[in-house]
Amino acid sequence: MQTLQAVIMGAVQGLTEFLPVSSSGHIVLSSAFYKMLIGADIVVTNEEIFFDILIHLSTLFAVIIYFLGDIKNILSDFYTAAKEKNYKSDNFLFVIYILVATFVTALFGLITKEAAHNLTENPFIVSIFIVTTGFVLLISEKIKTKGKNKINLKTALVVGLFQGFAVMPGLSRSGMTISSAMFMGLKRFDAAKFSFILSIPIILLASFVYPILTFDLKDVSNFNFLALISGMVTSFITGYICIKYFMNFLKNNNLRCFAYYCFIMGTLSAIIFFINGV
Repeated sequence: MQTLQAVIMGAVQGLTEFLPVSSSGHIVLSSAFYKMLIGADIVVTNEEIFFDILIHLSTLFAVIIYFLGDIKNILSDFYTAAKEKNYKSDNFLFVIYILVATFVTALFGLITKEAAHNLTENPFIVSIFIVTTGFVLLISEKIKTKGKNKINLKTALVVGLFQGFAVMPGLSRSGMTISSAMFMGLKRFDAAKFSFILSIPIILLASFVYPILTFDLKDVSNFNFLALISGMVTSFITGYICIKYFMNFLKNNNLRCFAYYCFIMGTLSAIIFFINGV
């Protein structure tokens, strides 16, 4: 992997992981476009798989740092509630719902893992899925139910399932989770907060389990570490900035602009890859 490619992909990951436009889809598309420009085959290497895991961890750190105060309060209240057997505590239930949603996602992800991996070499289909993300976002703004502040078990199950759909590149994880939470009645800002905190366990799980199931870690010694580190730093910085401004954006704006972006980006990409027979 070249350093320039890593920096571009790191920036793409940081900018799109938390925006509801599919970071995995944009990683596939940006990598495919880059390889088309330099005349390389559109084949996903083990180094790129490993790099994808690293930049996801970088954006994970960005989430943890941004929500550190909230995370500390949630875990502290969870510990206190568990110790006092106060199982109806809001933060105790919040952690349970995070675990439930994560379990549903992990189960779905294991079932569809091979299909999702195969899509990384099919940018045309990924482009179509990005357009699909746009429709989900648009629908969530049109049929969302009246806002409420608390998540429940049913909402956690539905959000977990929608997050499972997002293992397919092009289906935005944040888009699927925010939209499904809005379908279930959460306010847009609360849905986004739940979505971002929910990303922590699933990214950790995928980052440690996926490499074991996919490739030999001995290959790591042959990787371009300057490129990997450059991409990680870029991903972290852009990811943190993106979370900050996106959360502020959601206080007074809706998701329609991201839906329109998905329509345009996905359609143009699909046309380009179709014409080039990719």
